[in-house]
This record gives sequence, C-alpha cells and structure tokens, in this order.
Amino acid sequence: MKKLTCVLILCVIVLAGISRAAEQNPPNIVFLFADDQRADTIAAHGNSHIQTPNLDRLTREGVSCRQNYCAGSYSGAVCVASRSMIMTGRHWMRIDDTRNWTGLPLLPEVLGKNGYATHAVGKWHNGRPTLARGFQSGKAIMMGGMCDHTKVPLQDLTEEGVLTNSRVGDGFSSTLFADAAIDFLVTQDKGIEPFFLYVAFTAPHDPRNPPESFRQAYYDNPPPVPENFLPQHPFDNGQVSRGGRDEGLADWPRQPQVIRDQLCEYYGLITQLDGQVGRILDAIDTLEFGENTIVVYAADHGLALGSHGLLGKQNVYEHSMSCPLVVRGPGIPADSSTMAMTYLLDLYRTLCGYAGVDVPEGVDGYDLRPVFEETAGSVRESVFLAYQNTMRTVRGRHLKLHVYPEINHRLLFDLEADPLEMTNLAESPERAKDVDRLLGEMKRWQKQLGDTAPLSVQNSKSKEINLTGTSRVIDRWQPEWIRDKYFGGCDAQKPERAPDKKRDTKK
Repeated sequence: MKKLTCVLILCVIVLAGISRAAEQNPPNIVFLFADDQRADTIAAHGNSHIQTPNLDRLTREGVSCRQNYCAGSYSGAVCVASRSMIMTGRHWMRIDDTRNWTGLPLLPEVLGKNGYATHAVGKWHNGRPTLARGFQSGKAIMMGGMCDHTKVPLQDLTEEGVLTNSRVGDGFSSTLFADAAIDFLVTQDKGIEPFFLYVAFTAPHDPRNPPESFRQAYYDNPPPVPENFLPQHPFDNGQVSRGGRDEGLADWPRQPQVIRDQLCEYYGLITQLDGQVGRILDAIDTLEFGENTIVVYAADHGLALGSHGLLGKQNVYEHSMSCPLVVRGPGIPADSSTMAMTYLLDLYRTLCGYAGVDVPEGVDGYDLRPVFEETAGSVRESVFLAYQNTMRTVRGRHLKLHVYPEINHRLLFDLEADPLEMTNLAESPERAKDVDRLLGEMKRWQKQLGDTAPLSVQNSKSKEINLTGTSRVIDRWQPEWIRDKYFGGCDAQKPERAPDKKRDTKK
C-alpha cells in the first residue's frame, strides 16, 4: 500500500512539473494569412488542377478545417471585416467602432501583454492606430487593400509604434513578405521569449499578375471553369446592381475562356505563394522552432471567379464565404481533418488557449482545441453569414437557406447533395418545413448578434437584372498587360477610396 501511495505521489509531482513546464514554455505562434483564397484551391483537399506542395505538406502535418467560414462583412472590402473579426474575436455585428476597435483588446495585444514578442509582416488594411496597438514591431508592411504584386509599397513599424517612410519593394509580394518573416525568425532566441508572428500576404488578391512562368504553367494546362459557372448571376442579389470593383474585372456576360484565363493567373499566384509558405516552414523547422510552434494557415475569405456568374466575394455562397484553415503544432494530430463548422474568429479564443492566456470578456467564438485534438466533433450546430443588409444565410449540417430581403427572394440548398449550390429547393412544398425551421434559426442568430435587419420588405425591388454591356473602369493597380487583355476601351479609375462605412444593422 505504501509503495502504491509513493507511486501516486510521484505521478502527481511529475504531472505538476509537466504542467509548470508548459506554463513556462508557451508555444510560438506563426499565423500565415492569404488574401482572397478559395477553400477549394489546395491540391491535398481534392483539387487536381492546382500545384500546392507546401500547403499539402501542412495538411499532412496538421489538421484541416474543411467547413471554415468568414462570417460576412459590413463593407464591400470583405477583408476589412474579416481581419477585424480575427483581431478582436468578435462577430462584425458586435464591432461598433469598425475603424479603431475602441475598447476591444486585440489578439496580438493580449499576447504581447502576456510575454509574447509580437511582429507583423505584410498587409494591414485596418488603420495605423490598431497596427501600433497590436504589434510591438513590424517589417515590410503594406498599408491598404491591394497593390500591384511587383510594386509593393512597404513600411516598417518601429518599437516606438511609428511607421517608417514608404518604399517600393524590390521583388514579388509573397517573396518580400516571406523574406521579412524569415528575417524575424532568424533573430529570435529559442526558448527565451515566445513570439507571435503574423504574416499577411496580398496574394492571391488581384491584380492577378503572378510571375510569367507561374501563369504560363497554367496557360499550358488550364483548369476547367467552375462547375457552377454562369454567364450572369440569375437575379439581383443587392450587390451586382450596385456595381463594384471586383465584379468589373471581366465583361458581362462572362465568357468561359476569360474565366479560364483568370483562373490560370489566380492559380499561378497561389502556387507562387505556396513556395513562399514552404520557405517559412523550412525556416521554422531548420531553426528548431517547429516542435514548440503553432502554425496557422488561413485566408480572409474566398472568391467567386466565375461561380454563379460572379467574380468577387461580396456574396454569401460557399465559394466566397468559406476559406482554408489548416493548423499544425504540438498536441495536434497529423494528417487529420474535421467537418466541424468553424469561423475564422474562433482563432482568437483558440490561440489564447494554446498560449495559456486568459480570454478577455466579450470575445465571441469557440476554443477549437477540442476539435483539433479530436476530443470533440463540433462546436456549433449552425453558422450565420451576412453581407451588409442585403443578404442573410444560415446553414446547418446539410441545408443552407439564403434570404435576400430587398427582393423577398429565398434559396434553399442541400449541401450534401448539391455542394455547389445549383438547385434551389425553396419553392418545393415538401421543403416548406425546412425553410421555416431555418428561418427560425436565422432569427435566433439575429437576436444573439443584435441584428435587426428585416428578412423581408413590403415594397420589394425587382429581382430581374441583365448586366450585358455594362460599362467598367480600370483600377489603378492593374498592370499594363492586364489592362490590355481585360479592359480594352475602359476608363481608368480614381485612387482607392476608404472602405465603405458599416451599414446600420441595428435600426
């Protein structure tokens, strides 16, 4: 009996020692963030038309969230809202100050106050004050929404919170950002101070101008147009009639060859980005950070690129609201995947959990560690997606309901049988109970988030639309060869405006 007691005491001491060691040696976190990447553009996830050997490697070394979502946007610049949600951990409907995030502790800010060195690289589209508040330093930062990938305006963030004068990077965007990330890794002393390295790429956001060899490789063996390709969107979803830069990147009706070429250029950007991700992963492992480093790879949202007759992300279809999320690190099973419905904003609570940091009050989302570590199969039964006041969507395990209030129009899809959202079941009498049930779930989400936008209106607009021949303008970031190829005869656009102000969803 005494021997058993001694063994138990020894076990307790050992476990306590392990616990203290974990507390004293929190993991490094490297957050790699793509811009405008569809969830279906990773070869290991079933796309045989794209080359992504390093992202494939990451899927083998970690867990893939196959039903991961951006929650929508208050702005046509969906990436602004998406990044706001990641940095604050809140749904966009609960971020009242969309410019400064006043009173909301930022993820890197919280980590920094708990002993982490925080460093930013790449795109920051959420204003200077929040950058300086969130990060202790930064290098090769691109302030704004987009740029020509061969002419990237770069600044550094000093330890005093000041941005240096802008310079134009000498190289391609993803390569420049990978260089800066690796430079930071090289300067870190292993085991001395944990770090949070945030690397926000501008690829594969347009202009779709990868280095010529990368696009030529796909021109020689082009991917097919999406199976849900349409020449035009079949109704006015509240966005296409208002125009917008993204939808003006090709003529209406959409031509299959134009979409195919743009896919070649888009895939070229992703493959070039993939190589830079590989360089960063190699640096992490070569410098022996890998065994105690969480690596997150994600994108801010997806993109249409011909699906449903659309090009942009200002919609609530799967191709635009779903996005990649792959995570590897200590305690995370390798070569695993989950069909749990996740949000990007869940990463706030999850990464705080891995860091052993208390989560501030008011943070939304769930800690995904039980899902990653396979002790839980799911964290929620539905997801709610919303774009301004013009679109609302709720999806459960298989069924997804779209609501377009301005035209009193609804779509119902069975995602198990119809993952490309091509067959509308909303008008089928036998599906009436499903529509009512999902409407109830949508209203529950609205109440939870304080969303008072109506789901129908008395005087609805016409849903009919024909954009054939609509005039387009060229934004100032498109290089000459893209202007010649896709914008013949179009006018140049004025410099970028500030992101659209948040539409009032709490009338």
